[in-house]
Amino acid sequence: MNVNIGGVISVALFYCLILAVGIWVGWKQRRKFERMRVVSGANRSENIMLAGRDMGLFVGVLTMTATWVAGGYINGTCESAFTGGFLKCSTMAFGYSMSLLLGGMFFAKPMRMAHKGRGYVTMLDPFQEKYGSRVGGLLFLPALCGEIFWSAAILSALGSIFTVMLGLDNTLSIIISAAVAVTYTLFGGLYSVAYTDVIQLACVLFGLLFCIPFVWTHPAVDHEAMSQVDWLGTIPLSSVGSYVDIYLLIILGGIPWQVYFQRVLACRSPQQAQYLSYIAAFGCLILAVPPAILGSVARVTDWKNGTEYGQDITTPEEIKSILPLILQYLTPKWVSFIGLGAVSAAIMSSADSTVLSTSSMFVHNIYKTVFFPKSSEHHLVHVMWVSIVVSAGLGTVMAITVNTIYGLTYLCADVVYVVLFPQLLLVIYAGDYTNTYGCITAFVTGFTLRVLSGEQLLNLPAVLKFPFYDEETLEQRFPFRTFLMLASIVLQLIVSAVAKNVFVQGYLSPKYDVFKCFDSNSSIIVAIDSKLNSGDAKDIDEETFFLNDSQPIPLRQSSK
Repeated sequence: MNVNIGGVISVALFYCLILAVGIWVGWKQRRKFERMRVVSGANRSENIMLAGRDMGLFVGVLTMTATWVAGGYINGTCESAFTGGFLKCSTMAFGYSMSLLLGGMFFAKPMRMAHKGRGYVTMLDPFQEKYGSRVGGLLFLPALCGEIFWSAAILSALGSIFTVMLGLDNTLSIIISAAVAVTYTLFGGLYSVAYTDVIQLACVLFGLLFCIPFVWTHPAVDHEAMSQVDWLGTIPLSSVGSYVDIYLLIILGGIPWQVYFQRVLACRSPQQAQYLSYIAAFGCLILAVPPAILGSVARVTDWKNGTEYGQDITTPEEIKSILPLILQYLTPKWVSFIGLGAVSAAIMSSADSTVLSTSSMFVHNIYKTVFFPKSSEHHLVHVMWVSIVVSAGLGTVMAITVNTIYGLTYLCADVVYVVLFPQLLLVIYAGDYTNTYGCITAFVTGFTLRVLSGEQLLNLPAVLKFPFYDEETLEQRFPFRTFLMLASIVLQLIVSAVAKNVFVQGYLSPKYDVFKCFDSNSSIIVAIDSKLNSGDAKDIDEETFFLNDSQPIPLRQSSK
């Protein structure tokens, strides 16, 4: 395949711009941090992860929007508009917008207000505070897999686009893209990521809007056929359950991601964190319009007779590549380079975010909290740099070598929805009613049942077949993901209540409380209280009962 020199030069210029902005912002932020450290003793590792909790609303909204409007968002919206009309196209646009809206309403404020307004450092902090560092760190695994697989999927998509449109080697394209993202992330952490997101978001909006007139006026587009197309689309009755399931997966499963909470926790105040989420939700809706228009126009295009492509778009592989095909065959060459810049900008804005979020969770919640709690700030910063490189390397290797990366990404998104969302919801709003026993039980059960439900993209057979299972297409028609998510919530509450009752009421000795969830004196307190209520308190005539020399327990006086 011949290399398109003009396209390569345009992409190289774009990458140089992004790299220059990222390095400049990182250098500027480093100087600012040095002044802050002298004055207030600022935390350097936290400064890298959360930009010193000094993220402005304008930059915060743009980086949040850019992170959500990734290559998958743009390509997926365009593909859905091409194949299914508004009902199918709206799942990502309205789903992600509702996710940000609900995140701002119910999760941003309590996460940012924790620790008397100082806020958590990562999404995993409330789990480790509630369930202990090691058990809370267990929830790092689905979060890690979700971020790494997402990073690999978007890098793989970027490599495929460069191969199709520029004739570049897929492996080389992925490695260069990952290297650029890692370089400016190392220099400035979240600040560099956020400011490059601003540039990338501007490129996305300008690039796609610029391409629309050229696509619209292409001779192969049949404008008369537009009035005959069913733009709304239809959802077969048999698919309503799975359609609702996917909608809820995107809405609720889009909340427990570190890339979201990293920006929430970087805000200056809880109120700003909420405003950031609300405005970014609106931004996601707006940015779904250009790819939806392009996909809709491609739907009434005579690809076989009116374009150099020379054949109709029918295969799944062609449909997944509809946006690159639109840019390549329905616009002039120089315009397609601008559109390519827009798509690559969208992908890069998510690649750098996932790399930083993964390394933040590892350094703060695993390396420091679990294994080396006495590590110095200087040491943690170096570990942070290494983990950024390693996480980017893992995503790059998977993007190059794993053929089922999209299947892994979908499965991890399901696990985040089924396992992590219930855990996050309960630890914030029902912390008094949960404990480690319920957490682990729900985690293991939810993950196991999701795997047993099958995944076609990974050739995992459905061992657990829910109602309305289609034996011909091997598809679960029942909204099984949502069912498993709700089951995880109920199971965690029930097991937590049973465990508390068993240990507190004294049915099991405290020595069997392996997770140390309950005070060893709890059963004694319950027994004493029971005697007081029954009037059998002749042996308890003091106002205070001493379990030992240092732990007095006040007794409630009986009314009898």
